[in-house]
Amino acid sequence: MNVLIVDDDKIVSRSLATILSVQPDIEIAGCGSDGDEAVSLFDELAPDVLLMDIQMQGRDGLSAAEKILASHPDAAIVFLTTFADDEYIVRALKMGARGYLIKQDVSTIAPALRSVMGGQRVLEGEVLEKAVALGAGISPARDEGALAGLSERERDVVRLVADGLDNGEIARELFISDGTVRNHISAILAKLNLRNRTQIAVFYYRNCMG
Repeated sequence: MNVLIVDDDKIVSRSLATILSVQPDIEIAGCGSDGDEAVSLFDELAPDVLLMDIQMQGRDGLSAAEKILASHPDAAIVFLTTFADDEYIVRALKMGARGYLIKQDVSTIAPALRSVMGGQRVLEGEVLEKAVALGAGISPARDEGALAGLSERERDVVRLVADGLDNGEIARELFISDGTVRNHISAILAKLNLRNRTQIAVFYYRNCMG
């Protein structure tokens, strides 16, 4: 996939370009630094995915996305931001953004982009919870089929991994030990034929979200 990156912090955009470009299935189409550049570069480069910040000097990411989607209604736009603001989330999802990620764990970005290319909408855990609570067109999980082979406790662990919790946080949430969490994760990986935590999260959002 060809990815256009737009962020007003040039260090961030260069770092993202470096990290993503080592993926065998990702090419960096270009980089921009504000919403106006996002609009012009999208028209020029026609990327498969636009990965864009929201708060930027000049035209912001949400305004740029609205302009792009007006001309390219099938554009795959994924927001990558530090702000899980309710208004931003609702506006982004209602306009048709394919993803809303929080700048935390860069290792989740490439799998998220692959899910978007596969036709999925990808939301970071905190964003997903807010979107459901706000009624922003997102339904609660429908995981009975996809997770049918897991125990009830293993399903709980999958949901918490998808929410971005680490082992210690999951242990405290479920009142179990860290070792038990590790055992559950090992069992989940084996049963779902997955390799790591990131794949657990991607599997959940791809197969269990309405």
